[in-house]
Amino acid sequence: MPTRLSWGRYPATPQAAHAAAWRDDVPALLQSLGKRYASTLPFGNGRSYGDSCYAESNHVIAMDGLNRFIEADWASGRIKAEAGVLLADVLSIAVPNGWFVPVTPGTKYVTLGGAIANDVHGKNHHVRGTFGRHVLSFGLSRSDKAAELVCSPTQNKALFAASIGGLGLTGIITWVEFQLMPIVSPAIDVTSYKFGSLAEFFTLSAELDPVHEYGVAWVDCLATGEAAGRGIYMVGDHARIGELEIKPSSKRSVPFVLPISAINNVTLRAFNSAYYAKQKAGKQQSRTDFEPFFYPLDGILHWNRIYGRRGFQQFQCVIPDHSAEPATRALLAAIARSGTGSFLAVLKRCGNIASPGLMSFPMAGTSLALDFPNNARLDRLLRELDVIVNEAGGRLYPAKDAHMRGEDFRSAYPQWHEVEALRDPLLCSQFWKRVTQS
Repeated sequence: MPTRLSWGRYPATPQAAHAAAWRDDVPALLQSLGKRYASTLPFGNGRSYGDSCYAESNHVIAMDGLNRFIEADWASGRIKAEAGVLLADVLSIAVPNGWFVPVTPGTKYVTLGGAIANDVHGKNHHVRGTFGRHVLSFGLSRSDKAAELVCSPTQNKALFAASIGGLGLTGIITWVEFQLMPIVSPAIDVTSYKFGSLAEFFTLSAELDPVHEYGVAWVDCLATGEAAGRGIYMVGDHARIGELEIKPSSKRSVPFVLPISAINNVTLRAFNSAYYAKQKAGKQQSRTDFEPFFYPLDGILHWNRIYGRRGFQQFQCVIPDHSAEPATRALLAAIARSGTGSFLAVLKRCGNIASPGLMSFPMAGTSLALDFPNNARLDRLLRELDVIVNEAGGRLYPAKDAHMRGEDFRSAYPQWHEVEALRDPLLCSQFWKRVTQS
């Protein structure tokens, strides 16, 4: 039987994948696996990093076979598709028709069902909020209901709210209808600013975010002293002229899992120094295709293999505005002392646009995300970072987590009780068991 792993390849607990080829297969699969193994879980394209996509039983329903479009209205920009359709698939037909996904995470290889279950966000949270805000309706199959439910802001409203950010626990999403965003061109006009300190990042963000659709920063996670928090701030907007086309891009691939991680103090420090030095001072303007702007790592297939057999963990937090600068400074200092991190350390501001979901991750504040190769010292570092986040009133992103303590989760997501009350009795993840029962 084929198996699945999360993107971080940690925990290393392969999931036996039971394929759903048609929407009509889902109810029987759910009942069968629930009875045989006590629990199951929908599994999309495996881009969650930790154990939120792992079933408590290690038997999941593979949803990637539900990859068909159902209908599209190019006059209004409304599209309906099965839950296993990828954002990449949506873009392939939407862009030539003058539409774009309104919210996208850092990879286009995310299923629509996964985008709802994790209520993904992107570089324009301050403008458009999370993906869940643009969902019009979805179909939900539950083991305790004879017929599929339609969930929307007006139908089955409680399940609609619990499922957005609900980590696939409230039922199996089979199809999704959502609203696209109109564009004239998919190309992005980018303005980059080299900044020398964390204080400069916050100044740039306050000035630039209100007047641009997208905003994000790369930060040198190993810089110390006066250079701590240095990086490159990038803002972008869809070009107002251009062709509605997706330009072909070459893809490279990491052909196998490396025996040890290629990310270490030496390679990371060399890359960060060179990348920062390459950026010219002042304001730099350019136009780029949307793919390298939104999805810089998608150009390298299986890039997670560079972290070696032990895999990696991503740490992503959001810190509320009132404590964002000192807490972010403390996080970066702890990471720099550890001498570890990732090439792509991302710093961005989130807005105050509320999600319809009960357990959505973003809040008005600052988000920091980076990857750590698994090693003997990582647990201590993650615990140190968690303390900083908790004391600042922040929280971690369940879709990226493999270590969060139960008490920290329950404090950060107080509405978890409502999701638990609506959880399908046959659906349970290793993450959910870990954070609600420990």
